[in-house]
Amino acid sequence: MRAQDSAIETVTVAAGSETAAVAGQPPTAGQTAATGPATGLAGPAAGAGQTPHGTHAAGGTLLAALAVAAFSLTFPATAWALEGLGPWTVTTSRIVLAALIAGACLLARRVPVPHRRHWAGLLVVAAGVVVGFPLLTTLALQTSTTSHAAVVVGLLPLTTAAYSAIRTGSRPSPTFWAAALAGAAVVIVFALLQSGGAPTTGDLYLFGALLICAAGYAEGGRLARHLPGWQVIGWALVACFPAALAGAVFAVLAEPVDLTGHAVAGILWLAAGSQFLGLLIWYRGMAAIGVTRASQLQLAQPLLTLVWSVLLLGEHLTPAAPLTAAAVLVCIAVTQRARS
Repeated sequence: MRAQDSAIETVTVAAGSETAAVAGQPPTAGQTAATGPATGLAGPAAGAGQTPHGTHAAGGTLLAALAVAAFSLTFPATAWALEGLGPWTVTTSRIVLAALIAGACLLARRVPVPHRRHWAGLLVVAAGVVVGFPLLTTLALQTSTTSHAAVVVGLLPLTTAAYSAIRTGSRPSPTFWAAALAGAAVVIVFALLQSGGAPTTGDLYLFGALLICAAGYAEGGRLARHLPGWQVIGWALVACFPAALAGAVFAVLAEPVDLTGHAVAGILWLAAGSQFLGLLIWYRGMAAIGVTRASQLQLAQPLLTLVWSVLLLGEHLTPAAPLTAAAVLVCIAVTQRARS
């Protein structure tokens, strides 16, 4: 998935806001980080007690929702890519292509290298959303259907919210947690019904992907409060480029390659749509409305992926899908209304 935003222009940071940012205090709806003028790709970053230029809770929710729509195509695109490429080739190639896009944008905008204090968080983002999640989910999709993987990954909002609460010290309301847990329970039941009541090897890959991606999302959301979101993902991708390029060369030599139309379309979407653009607007949305609140919008992602799995892959849904959809949407509504 993606890395984060860096500042294109020199960012002016108020002393109080900077202290909160370093301390890892989570942003709330309507709060943003101090920013300079937002031009081109550079977007406002959320911070403590400041209102961004034209950005508010509704705008942040819209950005996060658009990102979820982009992410919902990730598994179908991966399935397409696997039709002609091996799992290691898919993972390394998407990183290389996305890093080239990100690097070109950073170079064109003459973005300075992030401050030393941000690199620990950037490396967590790189490990979680650039490398770990794509690799583990790609391995899982070798044996799991797209629809099954989608419902298992529906646990991501809960794991992201839990990690964020531990990492930043935020305290979502009991109503928020109750709705989040209910949504997670619905997803777990749905996943177990689909797999016959026992987790599979693919499920183990998916659960591992959940844990590592949650850390990357939460760290990215925290960094996006004082670095533009597109730069967060951009620098994380660039940091992974040398290793990914070497890995791609070895993978292409070791795995069969058949560049079908589906394989090419799948890898292009994974690189440009899921790995860069989706993460760009995702972190910007989280910066505006907060990590925990934005993460609950991802409860809708499995449902969207189920639709794509039918339309694009011809998979057959179980009768439980509509009930799961209704229950998850209720949980989303409750979490969005609950005050953090």
